[in-house]
Amino acid sequence: MKALVLNTFGSTAELTDLEIPAPGKGEVRVRVHSATVNGFDLAVAAGYLDGVLEHRFPLVLGKDFAGTVDAVGPGVTGYSAGDRAFGVVNKAHMGEGSFAEYVIVPVDGLALIPDEIETAQAATFGLAGAAAMDSFDAAAVMPGDTVLIAGATGGVGSLLVQLASAAGARVIATATTEQEIAHVTDLGAAETVDYTADVPAAVGQLHPGGVDVVFHLAGDPQALARVIKSNGRFVSTLLQSPDQIDAGTATVTAVVASSTTHTLDRLARAHADGSLRVTIDQVYPLDQGADALAHFGRGTLGKILLTA
Repeated sequence: MKALVLNTFGSTAELTDLEIPAPGKGEVRVRVHSATVNGFDLAVAAGYLDGVLEHRFPLVLGKDFAGTVDAVGPGVTGYSAGDRAFGVVNKAHMGEGSFAEYVIVPVDGLALIPDEIETAQAATFGLAGAAAMDSFDAAAVMPGDTVLIAGATGGVGSLLVQLASAAGARVIATATTEQEIAHVTDLGAAETVDYTADVPAAVGQLHPGGVDVVFHLAGDPQALARVIKSNGRFVSTLLQSPDQIDAGTATVTAVVASSTTHTLDRLARAHADGSLRVTIDQVYPLDQGADALAHFGRGTLGKILLTA
């Protein structure tokens, strides 16, 4: 099979021929239709997670995907060859990712694609969607809450803008260009602040009493903690531990996204009924994977897809 691999940290991803893997117990093999580029992939490629996770070279990049079930391993029920499925590669090591023609995944990171959703669209909300849903649940957003989303233009932030707005919160989104402001406003943000300026000062001018919830997806967490109310909630996908910042009496939660079948089903239903949407910026063939990674690194307001 063709796969986009790294041979060493920091090297350019190359298209390589690898053997088609066989699913083991509790695993499914998926013929990949589409996979998306995430910040996680760039972090892996740069070696930022070296020493945190095991890396096996040649390392196939990619976390989320959508495609067609090709084979099932022993003990697997609920999936058959030909089923459309999407999910996230949930493994304890890095190296067997979704930027390939085939991917092997445990069933706990897999879900069926509803008829209402195109396969390519389903590839866009596995990893970012799980992070957004878990962050939203941790924040317990209530109607009338004022919510700051730092990193609102990214994949996770764009979904959180929609989730918080639909919950009845007043959303402040970080954005700087006209295109970014239009994007987050269209998704439901009531106010925006410029992330290239002093975000806490700008939020303080808009809401002198502070905000109820801060979603920390980008920026200086300690600075952002200054704008939260004493009984507020500070939710971060970047902190390793709540002890890393001082938020006073506010509750701090460090979220590690869990891409379970239950969460993936919730995301699929939300996309199927139109309550969540994801924009696809550009689609690259697998043999242009290095260009896709570079595009993501320059910034994008939509998802970057690879088609295998």
